[in-house]
Amino acid sequence: MDDRQLNLTEAQKAVKSKYPPINKKYEYLDHTADVQIHSWGDSLEEAFEQCAMGMFGYMTDTETVEPTDTIEVESEGEDMESLLFHFLDDWLYKFCADLFFIPRVSDFIVTWDPEFSLGKHPQGTEVKAITYSAMQIHDKEKPEIFTIVDI
Repeated sequence: MDDRQLNLTEAQKAVKSKYPPINKKYEYLDHTADVQIHSWGDSLEEAFEQCAMGMFGYMTDTETVEPTDTIEVESEGEDMESLLFHFLDDWLYKFCADLFFIPRVSDFIVTWDPEFSLGKHPQGTEVKAITYSAMQIHDKEKPEIFTIVDI
């Protein structure tokens, strides 16, 4: 993770050894009050996925997530920025609405661990909202996304 390194318990280490590590294509950039996520991928879809994983990664160590099931959430937007906003907002809502929902986004398929436990899932910082502030989507050979989430 970033400078908020979390200490892993034996349960977390067991989950990490059972499931392959997530190929992280995101980073956290300095921001005065909130969190700026910079994500990228081989496609725009992957950059979107990585942006969502960056958001969830700020809230918990996503590598401790034990995939058990999949769900779908459909997001719509009038343009790419509103699509990204709604994509992240829909996942944040799902995360907050289902108390035990800890997602792992991959290939627009989301798996989750339905049994949240602080012994298994370290608590990071709560994401309160998605913002349009400084949002950038660069759809080029290697797509990149910059977005700020309110903490």
